[in-house]
Amino acid sequence: MLAKHFLFLSVGTLLLLGGLTWINLREAEDLFRKQVVSDAQIIIDRTNLYMNAYLDNVQNILMLISTREDLLTEAKEHEATEILRKYASMNSTLYRSMYLVREDGKVMSSSQTTFEIIGNPHIQKLLEQAKQTQGMFITEPYQSPMSGKTVAFTMPLRSASTSSFIGMAVVEIDLVQLTNLLSQFMNTKNQTFSIITNKRNVVQAFEGTLPSSYRMLPYNISVFPPELDTAFIDEMSELSLGVSDIEGPQGNMVAVKSGMNKLGWYFIAFYKDSFFYQHIRSLHTNFTTAGIFWIFIVLSSTYMISRYVTHPVRTLVAKMDRVRDMEVLHSISGSGKDEIGRLVLSYNAMMERIHHLLQETRESERRKKQFELKMLQSQIAPHFLYNTLACISSLAKQHKIDEVRETIKALVGLLSFSFDKSTEFVTLADELEGLRMYAYIQKVRYGDKFTMTIDAEPVTLHITMLKLTLQPLVENAIFHGLVPLKRTGTIRIRTKCVKHKLIITIRDTGLGMDSEQLNNLFTERHKAPSKHRFTGIGIMNVHERIVLYFGQEYGLSIFSLPEAGTLIRIEMPASLHAAK
Repeated sequence: MLAKHFLFLSVGTLLLLGGLTWINLREAEDLFRKQVVSDAQIIIDRTNLYMNAYLDNVQNILMLISTREDLLTEAKEHEATEILRKYASMNSTLYRSMYLVREDGKVMSSSQTTFEIIGNPHIQKLLEQAKQTQGMFITEPYQSPMSGKTVAFTMPLRSASTSSFIGMAVVEIDLVQLTNLLSQFMNTKNQTFSIITNKRNVVQAFEGTLPSSYRMLPYNISVFPPELDTAFIDEMSELSLGVSDIEGPQGNMVAVKSGMNKLGWYFIAFYKDSFFYQHIRSLHTNFTTAGIFWIFIVLSSTYMISRYVTHPVRTLVAKMDRVRDMEVLHSISGSGKDEIGRLVLSYNAMMERIHHLLQETRESERRKKQFELKMLQSQIAPHFLYNTLACISSLAKQHKIDEVRETIKALVGLLSFSFDKSTEFVTLADELEGLRMYAYIQKVRYGDKFTMTIDAEPVTLHITMLKLTLQPLVENAIFHGLVPLKRTGTIRIRTKCVKHKLIITIRDTGLGMDSEQLNNLFTERHKAPSKHRFTGIGIMNVHERIVLYFGQEYGLSIFSLPEAGTLIRIEMPASLHAAK
């Protein structure tokens, strides 16, 4: 038996250690991969912010130029050239060439002499496009004699007086400078990037030879400037936003693609797949060394424990260590007559007693809270009855027989509804009817001080809820929100079902509360009930009743602003069982 036990523990330990090693290595790899991808997404987001700022800067320059329509006149050609040269020199890291073009095709450039020598055939194409466009537009990348590979930002210019087309302003940006700037953050031997437009054209450009980091991507270096393989561009364009896998010339890569920025460009970062494995090789070696040492320790310890400690003791200790949840009774099987057997019996008896006492304590607390709430519910404030009867007496003296009859009917109905001890639950329809009777009595007392409207979805009227849930909340809205007003206020009650929940909102247009008053609502249950209340149930008593019966995910949410009113949102399960 000892040999079997020794063999079992040894094999189990080996399997456990191997499994833990494999899991830890995979988790370490995944963690590093997620961290790198997360960092890449942050850099990409910041790059997109830089691109958007880049666009805003160009727009500002074009808008500034568009305010000088006088520069398009023949007399201002020299001044226009000087202004363009000034703007271009101030932003030499952003702009390569700037142009002002009249409607007749006359071009003024920031490098006028160079333009007059080599020209720029794209200007006329841009002029024809600008005549058909109302606002600024951005071209696809093209090869310019003046600026090399570039992208043009073009702003049509129109007369302020006649709104007719008078010319355009063009900025050709320096894609080489832009690529070099982004390369400082994204180009290493294990990572690189690419920028493509929404029309699948590559944006990045190179001043000289292809950087070594870009050899991760399939560039054709037999042409100048080097060009990406067309099939790879199509594959990049089809990538979904976020993290994807893609095949490169040096093996599999992880691609992180951003959303399209204001320029209409997508930024894609590429990482070698092997990059995520090379950093855990040392971890693998450490695990192997530790594993061998650990196996030796475990085998030695297993032999000693198996020889000198009995199985019942190990079982008892393991059970005691696993005791966490007292809702589950952790007993140990054992019928021995020796000391270990008696210890097992004592442990089982102790656990049964603890479990029983815990259940008794919880039941006692539940009954205590339930009794306390029922006592509050059954206490009808004498001041409420006095005021109601005084109102009835006043109506009788005025010979308003119908009003007297309706008021007495409402009072009797309200008292019957409150004193009914057959159940804690009623349907929403019955709860609303009791609320209408209470509101009628208060309107007899206060006249037109407030109005109450109820908008209840028909499907909610048969839902079961706790009795006297809404009355304390409406009572609080009347006495603390609406009565102190010097104007007529409103109370609006809405009910609906959302995802198996009954949602009730009570909105009033009363005085409202500031943050301090709102916080004080949570301590009101420690104060004596107001003499104006119909019962002793306060707002927090309502919340605690709902939590007690239905759970922590249900209850009240209160929102309020001074002089604007208060909104109370009630959430309860949408049970369609009839009230008992």
